[in-house]
Amino acid sequence: MNPFQFTRANTPQAAVSAVSKESGAYFLAGGTNLMDLVKREVVIPEQLVDINRLPLATIEETTSGIRIGAMAKNSAVADHALIKKHFPLLSMALNAGASAQLRNMATVGGNMMQRTRCPYFYDHSMPCNKRGPVQSGPSKGQPNGPAGCGAIGGVNRMHAIFGTSEKCIAVHPSDMCIALAALDATVNVTGPKGNRSIPFADFHRLPGDAPQKDNTLLPGELILSVDIPKNELGKYSHYLKVRDRTSYAFALVSVGVAADMKGKTIQDVRLAMGGVAHKPWRLAEAERFLKGKEATLENFRQAATLAMQGAKAYGENDFKLTLAPNSIIEALQIATQIV
Repeated sequence: MNPFQFTRANTPQAAVSAVSKESGAYFLAGGTNLMDLVKREVVIPEQLVDINRLPLATIEETTSGIRIGAMAKNSAVADHALIKKHFPLLSMALNAGASAQLRNMATVGGNMMQRTRCPYFYDHSMPCNKRGPVQSGPSKGQPNGPAGCGAIGGVNRMHAIFGTSEKCIAVHPSDMCIALAALDATVNVTGPKGNRSIPFADFHRLPGDAPQKDNTLLPGELILSVDIPKNELGKYSHYLKVRDRTSYAFALVSVGVAADMKGKTIQDVRLAMGGVAHKPWRLAEAERFLKGKEATLENFRQAATLAMQGAKAYGENDFKLTLAPNSIIEALQIATQIV
């Protein structure tokens, strides 16, 4: 057991101030991922700042869409009438994640911040660049470990096929984030330098040369809420999650689809994938191809081919090169109701 300080914050400003003063400090919400990291000593906190008292759990309609507080529980968002009516894709994605018990504890902000489930990341005897730069001993939440990415040339069945680097091929684990990426959400944050908004597409990072950085938050910044703009994409939606078992398993491949249809013609469409990249993977080229076209199996096949451009597998995950396009086709068929 590594000792740490535990404090509670009653306002966002107090929480930001507490975390900003200590480089080894972390916000604690539901703790469903953070406490796993602490137990495995992937994170060694010097201070945990409990933010459960912050008034950030509301789900409300705004003039431009719906705002979801960062402390809203995953189960509350999934079951909320506004979400099910306007953004059923988000409700489906949330209900596909984890277990009911975890969804009752996990928060929207925490879900966005969760880290990869790559086994090399959790095993200090194995090489992993995501645990941080190699050093002579443990430091500020980034314990020492062998250099390199053990998954490259190792056990990589669950790993990425898009946006990888020679430093990391881990995947982002969230289901919720796939839906938020598809729905063009915006993340509202506050920090030592004030408030700012981040397009969801820019919130998470690809690994590049710094795979230890999962997102673009600045030190001390706290997520306040997520805004989803109004759209006409509610009726024709589907979240397809392909996994090893139905309950409590992370996606091998997942696909989120939200479309606006007029008859058999696709007026607009949003597509994003999970289980394939270090961040939620938006299929912009496939979206552009499908707009204005009929919802047909042949058009879906062409869209899936476009979506797979640049994909690269690493051995044990070669099957994703077939599974991913097939999943795109199936999700589109279900969403547009041409099955």
